[in-house]
Amino acid sequence: MAECKIERNMGFCNCSYEPCSKKGMCCECIQYHKRLGELPACLFPDDIEKGFDRSVANFVKVWQKRRHM
Repeated sequence: MAECKIERNMGFCNCSYEPCSKKGMCCECIQYHKRLGELPACLFPDDIEKGFDRSVANFVKVWQKRRHM
């Protein structure tokens, strides 16, 4: 079984939810958000992530808009 590289993962984890117990543990984060029908923070731009709307609909809206900028 692969060892979790938490310190390395923290280099790109932009989750701004302070009491998050899954920071740096990507496999746990992805499973958690999948159960909620959401995507993890790292898939959103920093300014959007801070709004905590991690819905798939918001992801599509944000990236479609930014792609046309």
